[in-house]
Amino acid sequence: MESLAVQDLSIVLVEPSNTQRKIIINELMAEGIHNIEGAGSAREAYTRLKTFQPDLLITSMYLPDATAAELVALLQRDPATADIPVMVVSSEQNYDNLEAVRQSKVLALLPKPFTRTDLHRALLATIDYINPDELSLDLYDVESLRVLIVDDSRMARKHLERVMNQIGIQDVTEAVDGLDARNIIENQAFDLILTDYNMPNMDGQELIRYIRNETELSHVPILMVTSEENETRLSSVKQAGVSALCDKPFEVTQVKGLLASLLEG
Repeated sequence: MESLAVQDLSIVLVEPSNTQRKIIINELMAEGIHNIEGAGSAREAYTRLKTFQPDLLITSMYLPDATAAELVALLQRDPATADIPVMVVSSEQNYDNLEAVRQSKVLALLPKPFTRTDLHRALLATIDYINPDELSLDLYDVESLRVLIVDDSRMARKHLERVMNQIGIQDVTEAVDGLDARNIIENQAFDLILTDYNMPNMDGQELIRYIRNETELSHVPILMVTSEENETRLSSVKQAGVSALCDKPFEVTQVKGLLASLLEG
């Protein structure tokens, strides 16, 4: 596939404020991007996406008829729009209000106002997501790696699975929470486990403790991909035996680096 550059990106920008829309468009044009279409609401954006499939959708957190998380969920329900990468721009500071966006399929969460560096990094993350390089390992055949993804959000699981597939990992199994993962692990072996923290029935910390102390997979690398910010909880996860932590939303390059380190380390 021909490599895509930032300036080649086509974008639909969903922003209800005309002033803010112009500011963001100017910032995108300063990055060399000129194929930009604007929309003021979720309904208008969804209608636009029926005829124009962009490389990236950038949306404000709060729209007149939906939140960013609701818009992402709407796109996920339609096969024609499900794979469009999404970036959210918001001045929201409340953790609970941001959680729904972090748990959805978003590539980046930019502050409002954002810096040119913030924007450039998020655009590069988009390029990495659209055109990823295959994970290269010395000790493993990437295509034969067996990966278990554990997350109670279907959207998050599918997003992670797509990223795994893009970097060459094809053997992916999904679990809806820690308890489901425990049942799967009793009958299947894996080379790598990716898990969320906050889940019903059995959370990520309990799952890690179970894997490390009660299974034959105690040696398997475990990467926790989470939006959890509580340092006390994260410290407990580290003590339970997690191999590495990765924030939601994550960058494909970051995940690739962590996987390479965990599997070859």
